Amino acid sequence: MTDSPSSSPSGSTATFLPPSPRPPLWTRNFTLYFTARIASLLGDAMLPVALSVAMLALGYGVSAVGYALGAWMGAFALFVVFGGVLADQIHPRPLMIAADAVRCALIGAMAFAFATGRPELWFIIGVTALGGLATAMFQPGVNGLVPQVAADPQKANGVLRVAQGISTMAGPALAGLLVAAASPAWAFAATAGTFAASGLSLLALRLGAYAVDRSASTLQNLKTGWHEFRSRSWLWAVILIWWVLGVFVWGPVVPLGAASVTGAHGSAAFGYAEGAFGAGCVLGGLVAIRIRPVRPLFGGAIAMFLFPMMPLAAGLAPDLGLPVLLLGYAVSGTGWAFWGVQWATTVQTQIPEDRLGRVSAYEIAGSILAVPLGQVIAGPASSVAGVHELLLLAALVSTGCAAALIATAPIRRLRRATPDPA
Repeated sequence: MTDSPSSSPSGSTATFLPPSPRPPLWTRNFTLYFTARIASLLGDAMLPVALSVAMLALGYGVSAVGYALGAWMGAFALFVVFGGVLADQIHPRPLMIAADAVRCALIGAMAFAFATGRPELWFIIGVTALGGLATAMFQPGVNGLVPQVAADPQKANGVLRVAQGISTMAGPALAGLLVAAASPAWAFAATAGTFAASGLSLLALRLGAYAVDRSASTLQNLKTGWHEFRSRSWLWAVILIWWVLGVFVWGPVVPLGAASVTGAHGSAAFGYAEGAFGAGCVLGGLVAIRIRPVRPLFGGAIAMFLFPMMPLAAGLAPDLGLPVLLLGYAVSGTGWAFWGVQWATTVQTQIPEDRLGRVSAYEIAGSILAVPLGQVIAGPASSVAGVHELLLLAALVSTGCAAALIATAPIRRLRRATPDPA
């Protein structure tokens, strides 16, 4: 008996089937998920601006604003690992819907409080702390849902990164416009509406069965997540590098960048710069949809050499024209977004689905915990070394971090977990 031409592994008579078409991205589920993400991201971008402007307008000092924003970030950082456990034990979607409902109610209460008078500081801090806790329950499920709503995670993450860039540009501008044209209460009401839209979109998803193990205790689940995290050297190596980036770059770059850019180009210039960074993120997300490196973290690390353009442009702001400054921020955003797509896709495809929430929680917590430390030391350090000098140091450190990503073998050598669906 001889092999048929179509089954022969070699030979000139073999018949080659055309490649299967790439699965469509914009299915009903992904469209709903995209709507939920862009609404939630818009709310996340609007809230800090609405809160800061509203509190300052009512006579609260900068320190009080810092306490309120710090309560949100602190609660998020403390409880996000528990959010990861619950996402794996229950399912990401119901947890995210509940978190959106809580955030909608909390920000709605904030809108009512600002509409009817001057709320007490303890009330504002309490609401923001509870909001941070709700966000900690929401965020670990973001990674977990992507593989369930999209057959092509790489393309999905690229589109979602575009949505994040758009929200980064539009959110602060919309909040500022509502505060100026109407009142802070309207800005909070609109923010609450974004979380309502997110929750309703997630509620409309139609997902298949999802295996969960509820037999283990919370402590056991935390241990399992930690084991999954530390057993992957590429994962914890990136987080270690991100600690350096958080302390020396992401922590200081916003307050120091704001001081440098506004001092050189006026109070509106920093908003333009942040918008340019968001525009760069849109471009980076679009590029990441098309370019699919075989070694995704290596490709993302190369793009990260563009990221230092933001602290460099901020540090040289007095010597740069505004267009060149904005170009630096936009180039930086492009590199940052391309890395972000490669990173998110790698985590989603390398980690088992039933443990993705816990691992994502450790990854998120590890990524952000260093940022508040950088924010705390930025002020005292700038009084000693100078604002522009620290920003130039941040550019140097971020370049070193990109080099460290490439130099670390487990990061550089990691290959795609799944072939390109094309």
